Amino acid sequence: MKICLECAEGGHLDEMLSIIDAFEGHDIFFVTTKAPTTEGLDKKYKVYYIRRQYSTKQKWAIYLRELLLLPQLIVHSLTILLKERPRVIVSTGGGATLPLCYLGKLLMVKIIYIESLARINQPSGTGRLIHPIADLFLVQWESMLKFYKKAKYWGKVV
Repeated sequence: MKICLECAEGGHLDEMLSIIDAFEGHDIFFVTTKAPTTEGLDKKYKVYYIRRQYSTKQKWAIYLRELLLLPQLIVHSLTILLKERPRVIVSTGGGATLPLCYLGKLLMVKIIYIESLARINQPSGTGRLIHPIADLFLVQWESMLKFYKKAKYWGKVV
């Protein structure tokens, strides 16, 4: 089975790599952002870098950049999905989660989302937006079940 592992750099990538053994025997590929923490990932796995991270401390600049890059991100995500044809997308959030998962859903790809281990008392923005389309939505703290009606608690996944 072909599986797309989608995550942002940093902690999202660390969480994905902590469960990488679960995908042994499957054809996997990563979709992530280009950043110092993702360098070298392509030496061990097939990786699609969807965009380069830019550093800025001004929130308005981040939102404006994201909005301007959205059409490019949609086209790039669709290109990856049509080329690879995964049966499942597993995401730990961040990065290109929203366009990739929503486009995947339109292409009949199963969506598995794992809410971050760091989310104990408040849901992530990405989690809130992916929850309605996820085929399996996992939270790692029982306290998070009150925020997501169809979530499953399996304990600490990562």
